[in-house]
Amino acid sequence: MDKQDGHSAGEPGGVRLDDPWYDALTSGWGELDGGAEATGDWGRRQPPPSAPLPVPEQRPAPHDEIYLAVQRSAAFQEVRRRYRRFVLPGTAVFLAWYLAYVIAATAAPGLMAHRVVGALNVAMLAGLGQFATTFLLTWAYARHARLRRDSAALDIRWETQELTGGNLR
Repeated sequence: MDKQDGHSAGEPGGVRLDDPWYDALTSGWGELDGGAEATGDWGRRQPPPSAPLPVPEQRPAPHDEIYLAVQRSAAFQEVRRRYRRFVLPGTAVFLAWYLAYVIAATAAPGLMAHRVVGALNVAMLAGLGQFATTFLLTWAYARHARLRRDSAALDIRWETQELTGGNLR
């Protein structure tokens, strides 16, 4: 199947049908314990459960060992290092800016009450600056994740998926 929802598989927003995470259900989502079918909830009959997947006869390594090996890998450590290099300074700067605002509001009320334009004073500008900083930091984090970490993390996910043999447990 080449198209899903009007997007080609290669286009942004397209669905890769070979994505191992595409059909994986989040715990508790879409899984029925049989109660809804028996009581007639949702007003329709549920489809019969699918046939169980065959269990591979021999696994190369238990999942615990695979995940520990991935955690120790240089690629995973690089993704974590890139994450920490952005998040720790960003958090420190934002908290310092917030604490400076709170301390200035309590220690220097005269400065904060100083009018800038009309009814707009320093305190209001600093408060609006807090909102602007929040949105700016969120945008910067999303951009950093997209440009510096997402592709490497996806490569690690694919490699882990291949090592564990798919979604089988």
